[in-house]
Amino acid sequence: MRLQKEQHKHDCRNHADIHSLHKVERLKHYGLHFCKYLGRLARSSEAVDVQPTLTDAFLVALSAANTLHQDLSRLTFPYKSLATKEAFYTFADAAGRFADACEKIDHIEEFVEMARAANRDIIVCIGSMALDLQFDLQKSIKDRRSQLRERAFYIED
Repeated sequence: MRLQKEQHKHDCRNHADIHSLHKVERLKHYGLHFCKYLGRLARSSEAVDVQPTLTDAFLVALSAANTLHQDLSRLTFPYKSLATKEAFYTFADAAGRFADACEKIDHIEEFVEMARAANRDIIVCIGSMALDLQFDLQKSIKDRRSQLRERAFYIED
């Protein structure tokens, strides 16, 4: 829950353009981000390249959870050791399901539970990959938020 609250505060301060969008538009925006990150992962050849992408994807998943009113503190997140290729496919599957949920919005079909399940799977996958690659996701999140905060130097706290 702490990470979600911190992400909400971060989004309000640093991403007002996206945070002010209707929830439906925000979800579609996050779906596009997940696809962008999959492209980066497909092109990356070293674990060093992967860390910033996984961190950004995790932050977007937190934002998506907030938009979906998905209380992540109520869920369990089992660690799954994944080979690199398997992890990529797991992330791709979940991102595809998230996009499918976003498409269902336009057809006035049920989408919330599908989006929540996909988002949860993205979070599990990223957490597992971070453990497998032995990088501190919490520290990466803090560092990335600091970088983004510096971009918005004109905002006074």
